[in-house]
Amino acid sequence: MHSMNDSRQTTLRMEKIPSFTIDHNRLLRGVYVSRKDQVGGETVTTFDIRMKAPGREPALGQGALHTIEHLAATYLRNRPDWKERVVYWGPMGCLTGNYLLLKGDLQPQDILPVLRDTFRFIASYEGEVPGAAPQDCGNYLLHDLPMARWEAAKYLHEVLECMKEENMRYPGTVA
Repeated sequence: MHSMNDSRQTTLRMEKIPSFTIDHNRLLRGVYVSRKDQVGGETVTTFDIRMKAPGREPALGQGALHTIEHLAATYLRNRPDWKERVVYWGPMGCLTGNYLLLKGDLQPQDILPVLRDTFRFIASYEGEVPGAAPQDCGNYLLHDLPMARWEAAKYLHEVLECMKEENMRYPGTVA
């Protein structure tokens, strides 16, 4: 059994992971390659789908982000041209965006058309949120479709439809 001092010493020896070295004070809303990993001989690209400017605007509401997760994951996994490539879509713990993991060695430009379609789908979605039932979801009551639609439309119109190079390239790193 480790004492409290042992766990603190372990924490001190831990290296900062790459995503914590991005200068979030300068990070814009956009679509970024967070990392690329080799899994079973295949490249998996992790995208940072950054919907909010960290620390400079309010984070996404939990209910809206949860609904965006359900709708985006469902939409992408039902698209014949992308469903076999989707590994994961899920929210960031900081509530400023989502991670999208796709099979393939990809760049933001490769996925902009499908992201625009995904966020158009969310922005116009009406009806029951897929998987928002007690048997399907561990927190099925935490959904906010009106805010998910609003946030999706905002991101679509302000970022995805007018994407610039600076919205696809991480700013410098912090020491």
